[in-house]
Amino acid sequence: MTVRTPRITGPAEIVHLGKTAFCTAKVLLSALELRVFAVLAGEPLTEPQLRERLGLHARASRDFFDTLVALGLLARDEGRYSNAPVAGRFLDPGKPAYVGGFLERSDHILYPAWGDLTEALRTGRPRVTGGFREMLEDPARLNGYLGMMDTLSTMLAPLIARSFAWEGVKTYADIGGARGNLAGRIAREYPHLAVHVFDLPPMEKPFDAHAERLGVAGRATFHAGDFFADPLPEADVLTIGHVLHNWSPSERRVLVKKAFQAVRPGGALIVYDRMLADVPSDPENLVISLDMLLTTEGGSEYPARECRDWMEEAGFVFEAVKPLGEHDTLIVARKES
Repeated sequence: MTVRTPRITGPAEIVHLGKTAFCTAKVLLSALELRVFAVLAGEPLTEPQLRERLGLHARASRDFFDTLVALGLLARDEGRYSNAPVAGRFLDPGKPAYVGGFLERSDHILYPAWGDLTEALRTGRPRVTGGFREMLEDPARLNGYLGMMDTLSTMLAPLIARSFAWEGVKTYADIGGARGNLAGRIAREYPHLAVHVFDLPPMEKPFDAHAERLGVAGRATFHAGDFFADPLPEADVLTIGHVLHNWSPSERRVLVKKAFQAVRPGGALIVYDRMLADVPSDPENLVISLDMLLTTEGGSEYPARECRDWMEEAGFVFEAVKPLGEHDTLIVARKES
């Protein structure tokens, strides 16, 4: 994994890190909340037209739009604003590559929570109020969560599809797979696969609708349950992705042991997360680990060697560790025949 440490050489970089970075982040998040990119997906608009369409005050609207231009997210030509190509592809909610689901949840949950980082560092306690299960009962919050999960799995699904030999696999189960976006996309790549998704009961209805949208409903099965209380579905291959980092080390060991019971002999467990280097220095994944402090009771990111230890303690035979995209790490372990 390539480690990229930002160079801080003087006061300008320090000021950028402490002020400008979070200011520009909020400009993007507010643009998503106001649906700037969705509105501009229809046609280019002048500043007064866009301001009126969004319901903004004239005092700062031009600076707001021009900041988005300076950030490379909007284009301005002869007084009309339009989406820059990258925003048109990834920030228009009508496009399949939309990544705003993750950012929308960041705006409503993570951005306020990071304002309490100092207190979390002092107490070791999360700052996000309201439990995960309560969130699942709120349709609006659930939809935001599913959008976030789909954003992440849509980016990683092609990489996971290429990082493992799926040709000889008959059955595959994604543990904690939300509405089945990862499993469904892998099923589309490999039409011979029967896929299963294990998650909490409120995910079942969204799963059914999403499997239909992806065209895999006939090969996709949902299993409702709590992975600490209920057995996991048996399959040739299990994936546990962006799940273990939500839990304490002792709870991670429990989940990996349960996965060993569910993987069929000769099959494999695939774990992926934003794992840390043995000597952590990549700010991206370290920041995500602090996200876990702010949003979970015992979660954090962890080194790949610790995950390998949990797998081997459970009875798996380590096979490979691979980079997955820019920031994730994937580990494969086999269950002997």
